Amino acid sequence: ACLYAGINISGTNAEVMPGQWEYQVGPCVGIDSGDHMWMSRYIMLRICEAHGVTVSWDPKPIPGDWNGAGCHTNYSTKAMREQDNSYETIMKPMLANMEKKHMEHIAVYGEGNDKRLTGAHETAPIDKFSYGVANRG
Repeated sequence: ACLYAGINISGTNAEVMPGQWEYQVGPCVGIDSGDHMWMSRYIMLRICEAHGVTVSWDPKPIPGDWNGAGCHTNYSTKAMREQDNSYETIMKPMLANMEKKHMEHIAVYGEGNDKRLTGAHETAPIDKFSYGVANRG
């Protein structure tokens, strides 16, 4: 349905939590990534509604010893891809700026993220900013 609607979906996969599936929106340029994400969510809600399936945005809707459900973002710019030493000259300074606002951002991401961001299951603790290259945790 998303592909038919013109939304860029580049992949799907099962996740660790029982019944959890993930799909990747993109690649998109600029604001299109947000538009495609929101429209894909709308379509998913309507399809699930038609089939009697419930969608949950809860960060850990099923308690247990497994990963929760969260949104992660992968991004790149032309300079990041083409400039020599871009990790050191572009990305690390950008990430240092993001780290300064970490707790401010966490405060507005919604309730329940403390259940997901525990430091276990490929996450950092909720109060610790982290990033990595080819890093699942």
